[in-house]
Amino acid sequence: MTVRIGTRASKLALTQTQQTADQLAAVGGFPVELVHIRTDGDVLTGSLSQMGGTGVFVAALRDALLRNECDVAIHSLKDLPTGAAVGLSLAATPRRVDVRDVLCARDGLKLADLPAGARVGTGSPRRAAQLRAARPDLEIVDIRGNVDTRLGRVPGLPGNATTEVVPGKSCDLDAVVLAAAGLERISRLDTVSEFLETDVMLPAAGQGSLAIECRTADAPARPGFAEGSKDVLAQALSALDDPDTRLAVTAERALLARLEAGCAAPVGAYAFRKGSLLHLEAVVCAVDGTASVRDKRATDGLTEVGATLLGIELAEVLLAAGAADIADLQAS
Repeated sequence: MTVRIGTRASKLALTQTQQTADQLAAVGGFPVELVHIRTDGDVLTGSLSQMGGTGVFVAALRDALLRNECDVAIHSLKDLPTGAAVGLSLAATPRRVDVRDVLCARDGLKLADLPAGARVGTGSPRRAAQLRAARPDLEIVDIRGNVDTRLGRVPGLPGNATTEVVPGKSCDLDAVVLAAAGLERISRLDTVSEFLETDVMLPAAGQGSLAIECRTADAPARPGFAEGSKDVLAQALSALDDPDTRLAVTAERALLARLEAGCAAPVGAYAFRKGSLLHLEAVVCAVDGTASVRDKRATDGLTEVGATLLGIELAEVLLAAGAADIADLQAS
């Protein structure tokens, strides 16, 4: 049996998929092959939010699973819509890596050191809002492209292919903000000038986590659910699942779902287990950075139900504090 693993063809997607495929093959003892799937997010140009948000990277992979063109699909979990996909299951959430966002700036500058009016690139309304809250004097520039393309917008970063200033293409920004996890996976952490701690910038729900999705009939059997499998693939998927990561992302995604937050809503969320408690902190920001509501809660209910209830509880707190009044939560 060869397990077919669906992936986008970007450098980051291929790298994280190959790493996960190698782990699956080692645990399951079966051969694997990567199946490249082209998504709308890889083809269309323009603002990510105008294309329908991060879900554009997921739909084609899900369709390929349902058409039996691949057996599993690997996503960045922050790209996964919170709504259930009929016929598919989130089979595994491998151990989470660094959740933080990072600043990649010219001359090794940190966020506090950037000069007034410095041009900082990001395609994320969440990042843009929190950047404006921290440094309202910055010019935030909406950018698209893969990781290398974005890094290429900042002059002098290690690994950049050119030093030519071309507006909109290369060396025309003072900094960009990216996810630490992605840079780590493609070995470009040497471009980071500052790791942005969560008190400055809360990450996207699921950031730093991968999602392994498969058809529900092939997913590991789980307590309380009638569907599921106990075959070799299901056992391998179960072995890759990290319970603490699953609890954390369940809480974060439940919060998003209760907020009815679209892919482009300026919402940050971070959950983690510490001892006998699962902690969750979240922020909803005005896109212009002038207002925000932020709070945190914890629970000793260390189950998926408990994590879900934690996310709902904190969402209710944020809504009661006016979250829906300061941000377009349905933005997509």
